Amino acid sequence: MKKKVAVLFGGCSEEHDVSIKSAKEIWKYIDTEKYDPVYIGISRSGEWKLCEKPTADWDEKTTQRVILSTNKQDKGMLVLKDGTYELVPLDVVFPMIHGKMGEDGTIQGLLEATGIPYVGCGIPASVLCMDKSMTYLTVSNHGFRVPGFKILHDGENADASALKYPVFVKPARSGSSFGVTKVSKPEDLQAAVDVAREFDKKVLIEEAISGMEVGCAVMGNGDDLKVGEVDQITLSHGIFRIHQEDHPEEGSENAVFTVPANLPVEKRKEIQETAKAMYKVLGCKDLSRVDMFLQEDGTIVLNEVNTMPGFTSYSRYPRMMLATGMTFTELIDHCIEMALQEGK
Repeated sequence: MKKKVAVLFGGCSEEHDVSIKSAKEIWKYIDTEKYDPVYIGISRSGEWKLCEKPTADWDEKTTQRVILSTNKQDKGMLVLKDGTYELVPLDVVFPMIHGKMGEDGTIQGLLEATGIPYVGCGIPASVLCMDKSMTYLTVSNHGFRVPGFKILHDGENADASALKYPVFVKPARSGSSFGVTKVSKPEDLQAAVDVAREFDKKVLIEEAISGMEVGCAVMGNGDDLKVGEVDQITLSHGIFRIHQEDHPEEGSENAVFTVPANLPVEKRKEIQETAKAMYKVLGCKDLSRVDMFLQEDGTIVLNEVNTMPGFTSYSRYPRMMLATGMTFTELIDHCIEMALQEGK
């Protein structure tokens, strides 16, 4: 019998549109001979609706409201029909939601309450990795290198006196480079902090790291981990903001991706092993993307960890996994199967 998979997409964060694109790829590639997928869109205002498929205008095409049952005896979704709610059992949930209310432990807490198995990291790792400052504190305590950084809490004045310029100013809990500014001189710091606070009251100021931007896709649990090919980002100018570009499907405006990275096999292996070690230290499970910098002297420095990386046609995580010979359908299948195994 086919397993019924609820794919959640959309959400209330600034990454709403990216999530829709990720869900589109799942709709395109999921094995419908093996799974019976249903799609639940979450509007920017927090309405949950059952959809035929994820589209840019999904919210205009459906009015069928849906909620997840938090009664663990009724593992499923409640669909509003003829004025009453009908229970539709679910075998697993794939929460393809990025950013706040998606990767920060919020949706994971709800899914834990339902008792329905779900794809992705649990509550602790989601909370830890969403907050870049907490990620840095955790991995640095285990001996990994991170940029020099300072945390600004709500109401604190902009101050980077202990850091070397240039610095990056970021919302501590956001993604896809929203609210990120590179600052080269102290007089520009406050304006950058103000921009970051539009996305999060907690702000991270960190020293810019000179070196190659690399990443590693990690999949699995415990010691049974698979890794994708290491990727490399080469920027012509500015900072990496592909999810904010007008036509990212046609290629980035300022970034070139190389998979595998143009590095010796031994160095790529070291990056993969470092990514796996950080993944385990942070308590990640099922899948995450570990972004790093490789400095000229060979030192590996953490950038960030994404616990529900993008699955769009131009996203880094699937590109790295597919470079190992895996298909997109197999990637989706592995994610769902891991969640089902954990739910037994």
